[in-house]
Amino acid sequence: MSTRKKQATPAGTDVPRHIAIIMDGNGRWAKRRLMPRVAGHRKGVEALRGVIRACAERGVSHLTVFAFSSENWRRPQEEVTLLMELFMRALENEVARLHENGIRFRVIGDLTGFSERIQTLIRDAEALTRGNTRLTFTVAANYGGRWDIVQAMKKLMAAGVSPDEVDEAALAQKLSIADMPEPDLFIRTGGEQRISNFLLWQLAYTELYFTDALWPDFDPAALDEAIASYRTRERRFGRTSEQVRSAS
Repeated sequence: MSTRKKQATPAGTDVPRHIAIIMDGNGRWAKRRLMPRVAGHRKGVEALRGVIRACAERGVSHLTVFAFSSENWRRPQEEVTLLMELFMRALENEVARLHENGIRFRVIGDLTGFSERIQTLIRDAEALTRGNTRLTFTVAANYGGRWDIVQAMKKLMAAGVSPDEVDEAALAQKLSIADMPEPDLFIRTGGEQRISNFLLWQLAYTELYFTDALWPDFDPAALDEAIASYRTRERRFGRTSEQVRSAS
């Protein structure tokens, strides 16, 4: 009988090292104001700018956001086209500001679904900011958690790894954010309470926080509320409360 390897338990901290966010509610925010959905997405970019800055100021080392899932291609073609234009404009206009503030920019997902222009902008932005260490800001675009696990398995198979050599550690090393700590705190705005195929593997022990606030209204104060909730959680990672207390 094989025994499962024990994985190291992350040290508890008051400030999450890694925050993952599903930015939901842009369209509803616009609809309530009798505005086109794209106006909500534009306002969402402004909200994201504030959250990135707040994470850097609070000592968060990694921020990963779900910008465009592999399922979002099913949306109306007009909205998809506008989202792609908004993504391209954000890449053109925001990366220099990130770089000036010492923030590293990354994109995870199947980039082959995007235009050559967007792929080039992504590669250039990643190259420009690669040496920055204040905060790693990662955008999941044309991403799905199931896709991530499948592509990791394909990498193992291509490397000739035998079935007996495949374990959790081996697979985790091939995932899109293998070089980052797993998220400590997951936030979803917009009132929905599900993970929606985002970082399925990596969220196994993440603290989940759901809020009714629509993403364009999610500001640094709302981020502080989420972090305050996180601080009240006892993160056991399979241990008992007594074990956690004795280790602290």
